[in-house]
Amino acid sequence: MEVILLEKVKNLGALGDKVRVKPGYGRNYLVPQGKAVSASKANLEAFEAKRADYQAKADKLLADAQARGARFENAEATITANASPEGKLFGSIGPRDIAEAFTTQGIALEKSEVIMPEGAIHNVGDYDVEVSLHADVKAPVKVHVVAGA
Repeated sequence: MEVILLEKVKNLGALGDKVRVKPGYGRNYLVPQGKAVSASKANLEAFEAKRADYQAKADKLLADAQARGARFENAEATITANASPEGKLFGSIGPRDIAEAFTTQGIALEKSEVIMPEGAIHNVGDYDVEVSLHADVKAPVKVHVVAGA
């Protein structure tokens, strides 16, 4: 299935690119999310007519993400969790917990924006976590996990 991208999509392409994707990915994710339209002649003409609008929208999203990214510069969050005397957590700390910790501090963050390639945190300590606010905007943050009651 060929689609025209209406915004930059990570690992796929940029605004206006005509790309071939698997039918399910196009039908079930890209088109319903407003990230792409099928690559028919009518849609191609409509896209070219509205290209400036799409570009302005993409630029605004990028500028907003960069402004949010500046707030995450040198940002740190402390999460208190139940742990054994050896430092092993009873449970784990995941993206939802990290997002809640930053949101509590007044820095809005969604759990889908927290990237944890090594998986959930299972021990007390300091961790570097990446926050992906846009396809082009990523920010490293520190998470301190401490034992508590």
